[in-house]
Amino acid sequence: MPAKAIKVDHLTYFYPDTTEAALKDITFEIDYGEVLGIIGPNNAGKTTLAMCLMGLIPNVIGGELKGSVKVDGLEVPQTAIAEMVRHVGLVFQEPETQLSQTTVAEEVALGLSNLGVPRDEMLKRIKEALAMVGLSGFEERNPLAMSGGQQQRLAIAAVLAMQPKIMVFDEPTSMLDPAGKTEVFTVLSQLKARKFTGVIIEHEIERVALYCDKVLVLANGEQQAFGTPQDVFSQVEKIKTCGIRPPQVTELAHLLKQDVYPGIDYFLTVEGAVAGLAQYLQGKDHGEG
Repeated sequence: MPAKAIKVDHLTYFYPDTTEAALKDITFEIDYGEVLGIIGPNNAGKTTLAMCLMGLIPNVIGGELKGSVKVDGLEVPQTAIAEMVRHVGLVFQEPETQLSQTTVAEEVALGLSNLGVPRDEMLKRIKEALAMVGLSGFEERNPLAMSGGQQQRLAIAAVLAMQPKIMVFDEPTSMLDPAGKTEVFTVLSQLKARKFTGVIIEHEIERVALYCDKVLVLANGEQQAFGTPQDVFSQVEKIKTCGIRPPQVTELAHLLKQDVYPGIDYFLTVEGAVAGLAQYLQGKDHGEG
């Protein structure tokens, strides 16, 4: 197994017939079993980066790519798309654009058929993938008659069945209602518990802070921050200048550090906030601060 699941080194990319780089000197890496969250405002370069990880850039879209992009040990620009899909799976933001078959089982089988998976193995993988996303018993359903959350879970199942080492989710909940978002993040939580390796482009910052091991911040095609959620979101003022609002509890910690309790840690979750505030109040009861 390669040392790193994803290793990007000084990546700069120009779309065809453009003179301004869409991505500028991006450098980061993640280990197997880690989940990377990519955040940033619109037109930050997030989807462009996802396409670089998949090999759609530059192998399909073209343009000029400088630097190095390695995914599962493969030099992406030199690797055919047919080979990349065996290593990396991509889930888009609009589930309906990914669905083309008349039944759920056929939808999951499509990618497996393209990979040449034998029928017995195919049936096994379909059953396992649907179970993983909570769609057992839906095999004969028409995908277009399902809810948005169910459709996106089906799209995830279709990728899971292909057994890629790494999965990339490009804003998988942006087109869903709150119930659909919860369904998808429940699946992502279960995948994380299984130590899957993933990249999630997401606007729901609290979810990123909760689910991701590393966070990459992009703005105007430039890398603004990279590190653990604690490292990244503790840079509250810098994050705000990128057009991103940190988790509300992290903002609360930032205000407390400035005005009340300089020694308090930045927290990312409500549970962390409760513990941090309890510690602070306990200190006050003992005459500290």
